[in-house]
Amino acid sequence: MDVFGVMIGLVLLFGVAVMVLAVVGTVKAAKAVGAKIEKHEANARRAVETATLKAKTYTKVGPSAQIASVRLRLRTSLDGTRQVLESGLTQDGQLGESLALLKRLDEHAAELDGELRMLEREPETVRIAAKLPELRERAERITHSAETMRWAAQDRMQRFADDELSRLSQECESEAGALRHWDTAGGASSVKASGASGASGGSGSAGSGGAAGSTARARLTDGKGRASAEELLGLADPLAKLAQRLRKPSAGPSTGPSAG
Repeated sequence: MDVFGVMIGLVLLFGVAVMVLAVVGTVKAAKAVGAKIEKHEANARRAVETATLKAKTYTKVGPSAQIASVRLRLRTSLDGTRQVLESGLTQDGQLGESLALLKRLDEHAAELDGELRMLEREPETVRIAAKLPELRERAERITHSAETMRWAAQDRMQRFADDELSRLSQECESEAGALRHWDTAGGASSVKASGASGASGGSGSAGSGGAAGSTARARLTDGKGRASAEELLGLADPLAKLAQRLRKPSAGPSTGPSAG
């Protein structure tokens, strides 16, 4: 009975744990769905407001059109900068700091947009004319800051793309050279062949010259590498002629006159 009770308790604990996990997962999923819905609602509301402001700039006249134009330009600049920074954040983590600055600009822009809305509902034209220049100047400062970050981020991404393209081009050229390896091998073999032929020609001419020189030297030496005394005294030719005369065969005995 004790073992059976322990098993039942373990099964109950396992069931409770599964139920708790299911509840926690359901709550998290509901929160995620709610966050997505709120985000979509905010985006849809912002899109409707932007379309309304565009319509006011074309249909309204006077201060209302001016206020709508200021609000539209402020909103468009911030939205464009946000899209550029968020799109490049996956490749460049340093843009996270720019996004943090953009959020602070968003807070100032939201406060300014609220003041512009209040001014838009102001019935006194004199009040609108007095406040609008100041609010427009603040909007210009926020817009300029947002545009400066957007342009800098675009230039940074373009520079990174150019550097990556340059490295890729160099790698492609290196790969093309490796694929044409036979050109390099043929050039090296031709250079080796020309060098070998030049060396053989030089050795042959040197050998023939050396043989001629050795023959000439042999004529001027006594067989032991030293010049003979006759050659040094200039008596080689006369002695040779004398030796040739002495080697000639002598004539036979002369016959005397016959006896009476």
